[in-house]
Amino acid sequence: MSIPVAVVTGASRGIGQHLADGLERAGYAVERGSRAVADVTNRAAVERWIGDVVERHGRIDLLVNNAGVIDTEVPIEESDPDEWWRTMEANVLGPYLVTRFSMPHMVRAGGGRVVNLNSGAGTRAGEVASAYNVSKTALARITGSTHLSGARHGIRAFDLAPGVVRTDMTLSMRAHEGRAEWTEPREVVDLVLALASGALDAWSGRMVRAGVDTPESLRERAALGLAETDRTITLVPWGSDDPLG
Repeated sequence: MSIPVAVVTGASRGIGQHLADGLERAGYAVERGSRAVADVTNRAAVERWIGDVVERHGRIDLLVNNAGVIDTEVPIEESDPDEWWRTMEANVLGPYLVTRFSMPHMVRAGGGRVVNLNSGAGTRAGEVASAYNVSKTALARITGSTHLSGARHGIRAFDLAPGVVRTDMTLSMRAHEGRAEWTEPREVVDLVLALASGALDAWSGRMVRAGVDTPESLRERAALGLAETDRTITLVPWGSDDPLG
């Protein structure tokens, strides 16, 4: 049996490194992305990198879009426009490009899975670091579109909120100063492995959250049935008479 192939962006440190290590321990051939390997915001670099991966391994079974940044924690009226847009490019354009150039290979192979590292910040507006919240909301739309267009080709896509893992990024954030409870990296790894296995395909197009959800709890909840909008970001109408409902 051939070894499954995983691509993990932003794998040189933090959550990405934990995920790449965990996937390798589980038997995956892991291609570790970093800025040195390919800038995910550069179309030519991404297309070349993904092409090289497929040339060496023949396919991609799992894509984990982990690479991302956060903007300075200031209100929108104090934000730096250039930094704001760089955050959007890293967190939205990057996952789009890697997904865009990976999916045709998954289609030809008859399927695959895409896991996008999202955040609870994507489900709400933020008083500070607005680009981060905006970018994660947009990322959820990429996940949803990947799910809808990929389903007929055997491709599934998931938003995974990792909780708050102790990393360079989270330790630098004022929002987490004095935090005593952290999500364990193994909890994130366990969820990614379960999503990659196909055991949680009912959650395609939806968000799961490490540190709260487990593979077991997600399987049990899915068995009870999921409504169309469960764990999705959607408009909440005021009632049955809302014309936007």
